[in-house]
Amino acid sequence: MMGSWMLYGANGYTAGLILERALKAGHQPVLAGRNAESINALGAQYNLPVRTFPLDAPETVRSALQNIDTVLHCAGPYSATAAPMIEGCLAVGANYLDITGELDVFAHAHAQHQRAVDKNIVIMPGTGFDVVPTDCLASMLKAELPDATELVLAFEAGGGPSQGTAKTAVEGLGKGGRIRRDGKLERVPLAYKTRTFDRDGDARFAMTIPWGDVYTSFVSTGIPNVEVYMGVPPATAERVRRLNWVRWLLGIGPVQNYLKSKVRSGGPGDDKRANTDTVVWGEVRNAAGQEVKKQLRTPNGYDLTAESALKILEAVRAKQPAGGFYTPSKLLGKDFVLSLSGCRLV
Repeated sequence: MMGSWMLYGANGYTAGLILERALKAGHQPVLAGRNAESINALGAQYNLPVRTFPLDAPETVRSALQNIDTVLHCAGPYSATAAPMIEGCLAVGANYLDITGELDVFAHAHAQHQRAVDKNIVIMPGTGFDVVPTDCLASMLKAELPDATELVLAFEAGGGPSQGTAKTAVEGLGKGGRIRRDGKLERVPLAYKTRTFDRDGDARFAMTIPWGDVYTSFVSTGIPNVEVYMGVPPATAERVRRLNWVRWLLGIGPVQNYLKSKVRSGGPGDDKRANTDTVVWGEVRNAAGQEVKKQLRTPNGYDLTAESALKILEAVRAKQPAGGFYTPSKLLGKDFVLSLSGCRLV
């Protein structure tokens, strides 16, 4: 492609991991974000071009995206930032990629599919963990049981969340849980269901979560009934269930602001990431009761995100795909996750 690519939110934790890999691979992205002091300092440190702009003025966004062919958007919360950046990309004809896991962001992005087709740009949220591994695993399972009617996905991740991920989780508390039933998204209580999954002979406890996989897996596979679980201690699930009694309160602005103020900055350090991994489970069943199960091991989710997001960006820029909304497996195939370092079926 002829333009440059932009790393927006370049001063964030996960963006920093992506930038480190990008520089080693010889990339020279335009660094961008809302915090002029931080972005300018990064630009000076790496001798890269910078653009600082907020996302609340469409004209400003359009102007800032001139001569940009692809945006890798890493500034959350995506519930507030994804839509204006997608609009800017549609206006100038730039591909849109991000690293969100927020279900409603996927739904909004998917709704722009025809506009993306008309502009011949790729719109693909969720270029990292956990959507890349769960989406690819779901598509592998669908290939083995084409008439599957039920899909269960689950993961257990180590290392702890970044500041951005933790704040996104806080936002989700007020919205409750989500599953997909008979092809339609359905709101359910927080920690709606709990169950265990086997990890090396140990039963790992997990609760349902309303993450983006509930949305993307259906787009990729067409399986109409979907539940997504996250491994947590039983006491955590019980505490989350108690929050259903005050869920209406958790969505109020001042309460959200207070909870977000308690989130620690940064994310897991190099040693923590290097010494923690992730297991992803997938199960499908058909109406006759046939079942297929798979288990995937991956490195720490942040390291996976840094590698997968950059690989997806490189693939999109190397050979512009037809315009439209994509999931990871729809763009690069069900085995894409197995091309990432340390990812393997067990």
